[in-house]
Amino acid sequence: MATAVARLVYRQPQPSDVQRLFAIFGDPQTNQFNPAGPMASLEVAQRLLNHWLQQWATEGYGWWAIARSEAPDHLIGFGGVAPLDYLTDRRINLGYRFAVEAWGQGYATELGRDALAWAFETLGLPEVFGLVRPDHAASIRVLEKIGMQPYGLLDDVPGKAPSRVFHIRRPTTDFA
Repeated sequence: MATAVARLVYRQPQPSDVQRLFAIFGDPQTNQFNPAGPMASLEVAQRLLNHWLQQWATEGYGWWAIARSEAPDHLIGFGGVAPLDYLTDRRINLGYRFAVEAWGQGYATELGRDALAWAFETLGLPEVFGLVRPDHAASIRVLEKIGMQPYGLLDDVPGKAPSRVFHIRRPTTDFA
């Protein structure tokens, strides 16, 4: 019987990831649906990376650096679950951003499933949210494929349509 081999490998971000983070987050194509637009500078990338490293240090989890298993030293994206402020409410948010070279191969769906499994089975978190721009059909499909349900709207971008909020609760095992 054949067993599936994981296509992606995940690890904690490292300080040396700043250049690759900037390359991915600074690419206009990866920011088509980001109202803030592409990341402006390596300094901004460093601040974001420092934030992620601090989350890992204080929370014990956060966004992963993501690579293909056959090329573990070449990052193709960043993502996972991490605390995020939804205006005034703190939520555990599923998010990701992949380099254009990784698009269309099912990696976002795979990352989403793996991140939810990590959140529920390893971290024991009760629920996870996903925030997506209303016109980002591909990301909406990913959230739906991994079992997340529409939860509401978040008016988080002044002058623009509200973002869509998705939600999933940890599965319960009720043997009663």
